[in-house]
Amino acid sequence: MTVKVGLKCEECGHINYTTTKNSRTVTEKLALKKYCKNDKKHTTHKEVKLKS
Repeated sequence: MTVKVGLKCEECGHINYTTTKNSRTVTEKLALKKYCKNDKKHTTHKEVKLKS
C-alpha cells in the first residue's frame, strides 16, 4: 500500500517535495537531506501527511 507524503523543511517549514512510500515496509518517518530553495542550502526534510 503506497501513500503520498510531503517532505517539509526543518529550517523554514515549507513543503518543498512530495514522494510516495510503502507504508507496510517503511514504518518510520522519512528524513532526507534535500535542497531548500527558500534557504538556498541543503537541509533536512521530514515526512508530513498531505491533504487528500
